[in-house]
Amino acid sequence: MEIKELTRAEEQLMQILWQLEKGFVKDVIEHLPEPKPAYNTVSTIIRILEAKGFVAYNAFGKSHQYYPVISKEQYQNFATDKLMQGYFDNSVQHMFSYFVKKEKIDLKEADEIMKLIEKLKKQ
Repeated sequence: MEIKELTRAEEQLMQILWQLEKGFVKDVIEHLPEPKPAYNTVSTIIRILEAKGFVAYNAFGKSHQYYPVISKEQYQNFATDKLMQGYFDNSVQHMFSYFVKKEKIDLKEADEIMKLIEKLKKQ
């Protein structure tokens, strides 16, 4: 199955569904920040997520309990690959250099990365 890119609103709802593991529209709305969108807005976005293959549902009468079909890890892999290809020429080195230059990585994190690299070298 091909994973499609999510809009910001779709991704926000997916983050909540990944956290909840399953929920009704009202459950998702409860986890949204103020000002909360209208019920119909959230319901429409969830139906779009269903059409994109991200969620499915169990029907309880007229109510639907939604649950993720694509895991957070699957989407994380898709988004990371897209980021790497689109902005860093598929190079981890270019990406790492970017974050170092922008001071998005502190010395402690850099040290942890070096430990991971050393561990990989020993394998």
